[in-house]
Amino acid sequence: MPGVVLITGGSRGIGAATARLAAERGCAVCVNYRTNADAAAEVVAGIEASGGAALAVRADVASEPDVVRLFETVDARLGPVTSLVNNAGILEGQTRVEHIDAARIDRVFATNVRGAFLCAREAVRRMSTAHGGRGGAIVNVSSRAAQLGAPGEYVDYAASKAALDALTVGLAREVAGEGIRVNGVRAGIIYTTIHADGGEPGRVDRLGPTLPMKRGGDAIEVARAILWLLSDEASYSTGTFIDVAGGR
Repeated sequence: MPGVVLITGGSRGIGAATARLAAERGCAVCVNYRTNADAAAEVVAGIEASGGAALAVRADVASEPDVVRLFETVDARLGPVTSLVNNAGILEGQTRVEHIDAARIDRVFATNVRGAFLCAREAVRRMSTAHGGRGGAIVNVSSRAAQLGAPGEYVDYAASKAALDALTVGLAREVAGEGIRVNGVRAGIIYTTIHADGGEPGRVDRLGPTLPMKRGGDAIEVARAILWLLSDEASYSTGTFIDVAGGR
């Protein structure tokens, strides 16, 4: 599957692990980030030190002009995107629905849903055989929360990931005949810094022992599923999901 992989939210957590693994497998990698330039630069430096090709591009996926510029930058520096990982996602402090205001909903959906749509649009314009492309693959990084609802914590985040799952299925069927496969990976309780964003840095340690596998997951375990779906080994898989959630 060597080609050009664009990973949104690629400076930390699952995105960073996916970037490093994609580079190990021979891909040129674009590490997209919104604010943490130092973390993105560290991922790129590590890839380059190992002989890989990578660049970091700052862009807010919730902004249409930023997304257009992001893809145009990759076109110019690495070549057209052949694989897209819609990984960028945010959540806010744990709370109940009765305390969620419209501004919070707008922020969460702008990144988690609008951003994924905009990036998928730009990817399809480059990959689709209907537009002169050679095909490609998209993986949307979802969450088990999409099915479990995250009650008392992040129902808005869960709803945004359910929307992402709907995008995965609909787009997969829309472009299956144009050489593009679209799949999803639903992550479970994974050791990343996103839990600190929600106000509970130790959430994985609290919940991990309650899972069937009795532990939280690591970002690399999610990255491996993403890379499999991007690879030719998954050539007959589209519109489907892999749950990486320890049995949850």
